[in-house]
Amino acid sequence: MPKTIKPLPTPAQLGPLDAVTLGRFIRARRTQAGLGIHEAAAFCGVAVDTLTRLETAKGDVKLSSVLAVCRMLGVNLVIEPWEE
Repeated sequence: MPKTIKPLPTPAQLGPLDAVTLGRFIRARRTQAGLGIHEAAAFCGVAVDTLTRLETAKGDVKLSSVLAVCRMLGVNLVIEPWEE
């Protein structure tokens, strides 16, 4: 019997984005999509260990992997212009 995935609520964004907050957003989006860690990693084209490190903010993850996971799970990262 497949494990039931409990959807996590979308976290609040307070202040600048950091690795912990990004990990919480990614995990929330994954669980809201009903994907287990193994399914999501395969869907995003990354290793399970990579997705785990990204969600828990433990260890380094290549930027290309971060962007691939965000793109595939529908997590939008926005860069805003700054004033000079």
